[in-house]
Order: sequence, then C-alpha cells, then structure tokens
Amino acid sequence: MADEDARSTACTGSSLLQPVSEMTDLPLDQVNFVVCQLCALVSAFWFRLFLHPSRTSPFIRHVVATVLGLYFALFCFGWYALHFLVQSGLTYGVMILTGVEHMHKYSLLVALSYLSLCQITRVYVFDYGMYSADFTGPMMVITQKITSLAFEIHDGMARKEEHLTAGQKILAIRRMPSLLEFFSYNCNFMGILAGPTCSYNDYIAFIEGEPRRHRDQEPDRKSGLRQSEPSPNVEVVRKVATSFFCLLVFLSVCKVFPVERNIDDDFIANTPLYAQVVYLYLSMVTTRPKYYFVWTLADAINNAAGFGFNGYDSDGAPRWDLISNLRILNIEFATSFKVFLDNWNIQTAHWLKRVCYERCPYHPTAATFILSAMWHGAYPGYYLTFLTGIVITLAARAVRHNIRPYFLQSSSHKLVYDVITWVATQIAICYTVVPFVLLSVGPSLKFYRSWYFSLHIGCALLAMALPVKPRHLRLKDQQRGVLQEPTRRRRPEATDSSCSQKEKSS
Repeated sequence: MADEDARSTACTGSSLLQPVSEMTDLPLDQVNFVVCQLCALVSAFWFRLFLHPSRTSPFIRHVVATVLGLYFALFCFGWYALHFLVQSGLTYGVMILTGVEHMHKYSLLVALSYLSLCQITRVYVFDYGMYSADFTGPMMVITQKITSLAFEIHDGMARKEEHLTAGQKILAIRRMPSLLEFFSYNCNFMGILAGPTCSYNDYIAFIEGEPRRHRDQEPDRKSGLRQSEPSPNVEVVRKVATSFFCLLVFLSVCKVFPVERNIDDDFIANTPLYAQVVYLYLSMVTTRPKYYFVWTLADAINNAAGFGFNGYDSDGAPRWDLISNLRILNIEFATSFKVFLDNWNIQTAHWLKRVCYERCPYHPTAATFILSAMWHGAYPGYYLTFLTGIVITLAARAVRHNIRPYFLQSSSHKLVYDVITWVATQIAICYTVVPFVLLSVGPSLKFYRSWYFSLHIGCALLAMALPVKPRHLRLKDQQRGVLQEPTRRRRPEATDSSCSQKEKSS
C-alpha cells in the first residue's frame, strides 16, 4: 500500500488511470503518458482527415492543435503544465522587446535559465533520482523550439543573405510569428509530450497544407504522380509496431541486466575483465529500447497527422523522416562515435549544431557538449557523461582522420576496420553513458575507478598524439576547393581557345 500511495502522490497529473497503474505495476505518470500518446495518435488521424488544410483554415488548425496539446499536458502533469505557457509567453515577450538583432541571445539565456530553474527545483527539492515522466521533459523540447525560432528569425530579419549557410537560408524566418502561431508551434498535441523538435518553417508549411514549399523540390518534379499527397498510413503502422516491440523488449529485459551491478563490489572483485565488458554492453543496450519506444511513437503521431513528409527516395517511395529522432539499426551497428551521435536523438543534434556548433568561433565541440549537458538537466552524472564525450569525440576524430585511410585500400581491410571500430564504439558509448544512468557523482566515479579511467587516459593520449586540423582551417580548405573547382573546369577551354588562335594566325 505504501508503494501505491507513493506512486500516486508522485504523479501531479490526473488520477483517473490509477487502477490501470496498479494492474500493470507501472508508475501512474508513465501510464498517463502512454495513454495520452495513444490518444494523440488517434487525434492525429482525425486531424489529418477531418481538418485537412484543403477545407480548414490555418487559424482553426492552430487553435485545435494548441488546445488538444494543452489538454494532454494538463492530464499528464496537472498544474505543472502552466510552466509550458509561462516559459513560452516569457520568451515571446523577450523576442518582442529585444528586437531581431539580439533576440537570439536573450531568448537562449531566458529559456535555458527557466528550464534549468525548473530542473534544479524538481531534482533537489522534490524527487532526486526518480526516473519517470516529469514536466521538465516537455520543457526541454519547448526550449529547443523557442531558441531555434529566435535564431531563425535573427537569420531571416537581421543578417544578410550572403552571410547565411545553405541550411540557414532554408530555415530563415522573414516575419515575426503571431502569438497563436507561436503557441501552436510550441504546444501542439503532436509534439508537446515527447517532441520531436522541428523547424518553424516546416511546421507552418504543414499547418497551411504546403509541405516542403521552402525546401528544394526538384527531385519531386520528375513524375506527375508525385504531385499527389502521399499517405502515411503504412509508415505509421510500421513505426507503431516498432515502438511497441521496443516497449516489450524493455519491460522484459530491463531488470535482467541492472546498470547498478557494474559498480557492485563483489561483481568488480570476482568477475573477469572480459565478462565485465560484456555485462557493461548488455546493461547499457537494454536501456535504449525505452527511448526507441518514446521517440518512434512520437514520430508516428506526427506522421499520422500528415507532418514529416520529406520528399521521395531514389525509388520513388515517399519518405516520412523529416523529423525522425533516431535510426535504430544505424545506432546498434555504428562504427564510430560520430555515427552513433548522428543517429541518436537526431533533432536535438540538429538543434545543437544550428544553435551552437555552427556559430561558436572557438572550441565548438566543447561548447556544444557543455550546452547539451546544461539542457539535459541538473544531475551531476549528465555533466560527467558529456565531459567524457568531449575527450572521446576528439580521439575518435583523430583516429578517423589519421588511421582510417590506411584501411580503405581493399574491401577486406575495410571490413576488419569496421569490425574493430564497431567493438570500440560500443564500448566507448557504454563507458561514456554510465554516469548518465547512475546520475550521481559517487557511483559514477566508482565505476570509472574500477576501469582505472582507462578510456579517459587512452583517448586523451590519442587526441594529443594524432594531429587533426582545427575546424576553421578545415572549413577554409573546403572553401578553397570549391573556389578552385571552376578554374580547373575552365582551363581546358582556355587551352582550346589559345590553340584555335594559333591556328588562325598561322
């Protein structure tokens, strides 16, 4: 009874599904979350079929999407959902008052500070170490959307076109959104509980019924059949089936390989090194399916509403991965730290790249990892994970630049390289992410001490020993290559013209 009371009081949302929580032995807040996501999936089909942009105005679609989103948030989090409105309203006022020249900096500061304040309060005042659905999760996505929007408005209204990258030109916003558009973008029912983050231009194009209007459409014009609106039904069924398969895997194996055993004294003292490595891998792999479930289901909800169409592939099949947040097979078979990160929490990686990495003049890798740690929350384990990630990323980059070319001479050599790097990548990822799961400093350092900080030391030595050009020098080399390419193409023409002049003179 005490556990049931604790489970119900820990949830700030509706207690309507308390019997389901007791029947399944799952926390009530997690039951509320899953049920709301399933309701959002059904609502998404209704939204696409009955509020289609061909017969419904954007105003109605904005209102319905926002009201449904706020209702789901209130059901899951109770009055804590008001933080979503306060954070959004506060930063909208900042954007209006500061102007396009500085709104991106102040919006990032205010949104991230408000998020951090809520995270610190939740962790150190209410429920430290409670690993369940909480109201700061949606706020993390809203923070991404607010800051992305501010930077895109700054790019579109304060910077010159020639100073923007190709990606920034596509996402640049040329007018200030209305208050309704702003709240609809942040709090719509498709993404308020689990995201994923999307660009404002993509969202508005979806609401107004013109997907991809601001993106390159040339590949889509090859066939008249491609002009019709593709159906997402098959993709939605596939993603829903995948998500619930991942949920079943997680519920069946998550308690078989507890991560905490990696720091058990008896386990460390009596288990051979190779067995410790294998157990580390198994214990960390079994934590991933819950993320696969949440993000794949969220992607299916957006697709069911008609959002997420990304053109057609080379075979003419529609792609529904515009806002997908992960690629499971690429994660599990990643052969480098970069490939793993590029396919894990994809939209967050895009956000970090657009907001920090592309704009930071010095040490962009370190700055990006620090911003990521601040965004994730107040647990010390997050900072240990991302500080470790900096060292391993630099080492992985050095190995790739200096050693990989020697294995590209033949397919057999490359296969050997891929196998070795897959093993190394999986061990490095597991080693890095342990503090992220353990949360506290003491258990995390105990784990690293049991490994003698071996990966920290080895990666630091590799990063110092193997030379890699700084990012700004690599970008200069790329720009020189682009500039030299036209001159190379013109040289044969110049030679031909000089030869013809000699013939005429003779």
